[in-house]
Amino acid sequence: MSERPRQILRAIAIPACACTVLWIGSSSLADTEKVKASISEQVKAEQAAAASQKKIEQLDDETSKMLTDYRQMTTEAESLKKYNDELAVQVKSQTDQLGGMAQQLEQIQTTAREVLPMMNKMLDTLDEFVKLDLPFLPEERSGRIATLKDMMGRADVSTSEKYRRLVEAYQIEMEYGRTVESYQGKVGDKTVEFLRAGRVSIMYQALDGKETGYWDADAKKWVADSSYADAVKAGIKIAKKQSAPDFLTVAIHAPKETT
Repeated sequence: MSERPRQILRAIAIPACACTVLWIGSSSLADTEKVKASISEQVKAEQAAAASQKKIEQLDDETSKMLTDYRQMTTEAESLKKYNDELAVQVKSQTDQLGGMAQQLEQIQTTAREVLPMMNKMLDTLDEFVKLDLPFLPEERSGRIATLKDMMGRADVSTSEKYRRLVEAYQIEMEYGRTVESYQGKVGDKTVEFLRAGRVSIMYQALDGKETGYWDADAKKWVADSSYADAVKAGIKIAKKQSAPDFLTVAIHAPKETT
C-alpha cells in the first residue's frame, strides 16, 4: 500500500506544477502587453508633444511674422502721416501762391488796360517828334515808328515786350542828341555825305566836294552854302574817326523871341 499513495501524490503534484507555469506565463504576457501599451501611449504622447511643439513653433513663427508686419506697417503709417503732413503744408503754400497769383493777374490786367493807352500816346508823341526833328536818317527812323505801330496792334506780342521796344526807340532817339555821325544819302538827285552834329545841325557835302549846304529849319529845306565847306569836310573826318575830335563850325537854327 505504500507504493500506490506515492503514485497518487505524483499524479497530483504534476498538474499543480503545470498550473503554476501556466499562471506565470499568463502574467508575463499581460505585463508585456501593458508595457507595449505603455510604450505605445508614450510614443503617442511624444508624437503628440512633437506635433504640439511643431504647431507652437509654427504659431510662434506666424506670430513673429505678424509682429514684424505690424511694426513695418506702423512705420509705414507714421511715414505716410509725416508725408501727408508735409504735403498738406505744400498744398496750403501752393494754394496761397495761387491766390496771390490770381490777385497779381488781376492787377496786371488792370495795369495792362492803363498801360496800353499810355504806350500808344508815347508812340504818337515819338512819331510827331521825329516828323518835327531834323531830317536825318529819315527811312531808318520812320521805318522804326512804322514797326512799332504795327507791333502795338499784335496780340502775340506781350505788353512788356511792346513797352521794352518803345523805350528802346526813345533811347535811340536820345542817343542821336549826343553823337556826331556821317552817312551817305540824297539831296534832290545828288548823292552827298551828311554830317549830323547831335540835334543841333545837319549839313551835307557833295561827294566831289563842289557843293556844301545845311538844313534850314525855318524854311524847311536844304540850303547850299559853300562857306561851310572846310568845316563840313573836317567834321566828316571826325565822325568817321579819321581825325581827332575838335571844335566844329556848323549852321544852327537861331532862336526866336516870342511875344
